[in-house]
Amino acid sequence: MNSTKPALWVPGDWNAFFGFGTNILVNLLTLTGLMKFVLKMPDSLVYGRILPATGLMLCLSTLYYAWLAYRLALRTGRNDVCALPSGVSVPHMFVVTFVVMLPIALKTGDAIKGWEAGLTWVFVQSFVLMLGGFIGPLVRRVTPRAALLGTLAGVSITFISLRPAFQVFGAPLIGLICFAIILISWFGGVRFFKGVPAGLVAIGVGMLIAWGSAAAGHGIGGMSLQHLAAALASFGFSLPLPAVGHVFSGFQYFGVILVTAIPFGIYDLVEALDNVESAAAAGDSFPTTRVLTADGVVSLIGCLMGNPFINAVYIGHPGWKAMGGRIGYSAATGITVIVLAWFGIISLMMALIPVVAILPILVYIGMLIGAQAFQETPRRHAPAIVLALLPNLAAWTKNQIDNALGAAGTSAGAVGLDKLGDNGVLYQGLSVLGSGATLGGLMLAAIAVFAIEREFRKAAGFALGAAVLTFFGLMHSEAIGVGQAPLVAVSYVCIAALMLGCTRLSSAPMTQHEIEAEHGGDLEPVEHGA
Repeated sequence: MNSTKPALWVPGDWNAFFGFGTNILVNLLTLTGLMKFVLKMPDSLVYGRILPATGLMLCLSTLYYAWLAYRLALRTGRNDVCALPSGVSVPHMFVVTFVVMLPIALKTGDAIKGWEAGLTWVFVQSFVLMLGGFIGPLVRRVTPRAALLGTLAGVSITFISLRPAFQVFGAPLIGLICFAIILISWFGGVRFFKGVPAGLVAIGVGMLIAWGSAAAGHGIGGMSLQHLAAALASFGFSLPLPAVGHVFSGFQYFGVILVTAIPFGIYDLVEALDNVESAAAAGDSFPTTRVLTADGVVSLIGCLMGNPFINAVYIGHPGWKAMGGRIGYSAATGITVIVLAWFGIISLMMALIPVVAILPILVYIGMLIGAQAFQETPRRHAPAIVLALLPNLAAWTKNQIDNALGAAGTSAGAVGLDKLGDNGVLYQGLSVLGSGATLGGLMLAAIAVFAIEREFRKAAGFALGAAVLTFFGLMHSEAIGVGQAPLVAVSYVCIAALMLGCTRLSSAPMTQHEIEAEHGGDLEPVEHGA
């Protein structure tokens, strides 16, 4: 072990702090909006119970990952170790809101019942994560890097970056200018006056444009003095309080909860593996079991204190590291979140900062993670990465169709799948491909990588694994159960048989000369997750 103690704060931590901090702020503003305007929860519950518990969970998580980075830096003697980013899982934020809490709140007419169901949902998922922490390292060892990073790119591009990109172009005077500031600094290396972080510059410029337009009567960014005055009225100190009774009250909806809690717990497992692999590709190898079990433990503490949102290791470690983040940015973010959540400042932030000024950071993360999938894997695996993107693209597209039809007061079933198909909307295919998108992308990409490498037995193993996952509804199905999507499961079994047949027909591995001939001299070895 190196005797030199790592620096807890370096100048680059300022950039990462404002970048990561604004990312966390966007998510806090989003979940606050969901609770207030979708679930119609009272302010006393949102600001007095839920946000203080969420702040506690986020602080514990970011402090833990700062400590883990400190340990890695101390052990290796390196001064460039970057802490893993973590926070509320964005896809889960929408799932627990629209799939669990909202239906129960509408059915019972009581937002508290919806909150209790959300707490139970996180409770179940926490144990799935903790158990998964012990099988995660094995999954990472046997899965090709292209499958892990390709699936991560799919999640990042669709569920992290697409919506913010649309919002940026919906308010281009703020969004595009702030995006250009992020682009020239974090990709172009331009430094602003006296080293002021680009994230802070973008927020400042966005606020100037938004409030300047509000003063001129144009209202770009939705800023108003009325909203600001209402936000100031919500100031007050609130500590998180135990909510164990509410957690167990939610078990009356256990059947509804279980349908999504287990598959999304597995989703968390795979996503965490992807993000740990992403950090390893950037030079920082963290212990997989500790990461997965920490997410589970922190989420469990959060839900027992009243937080209905799951904690997860975030996409984006290479981005924060590239802008100079090391250890301190993570701990500083956690402490800041405690202050924001316990003193009711989130309400003020919602009224003071135009969200569109912050959203370009999420677009940046999508760009970086999408690029990493291709940059950190052999070039010949690029087709497998593209294949890994498709399930998440399908899931995102299906969500958009469902939301559009729901806004019109109808659904795909009511319109008719045949009618949709006749108009070019292949809804059934989107549903099958997009259900369980993270697992689906990973399994399809792994099969493709091993087919490219002519390691047909390994490809057959992943195809059989995909058949089992599909049979029990964890892939290509919207519900867990026995005998789900049987035709797709049988299809994967046939793929496994085909791969084993190829093993018999072509037992010799591809030679270096054959690889060079087929792939233009790209002789990089196959990389697995280890």
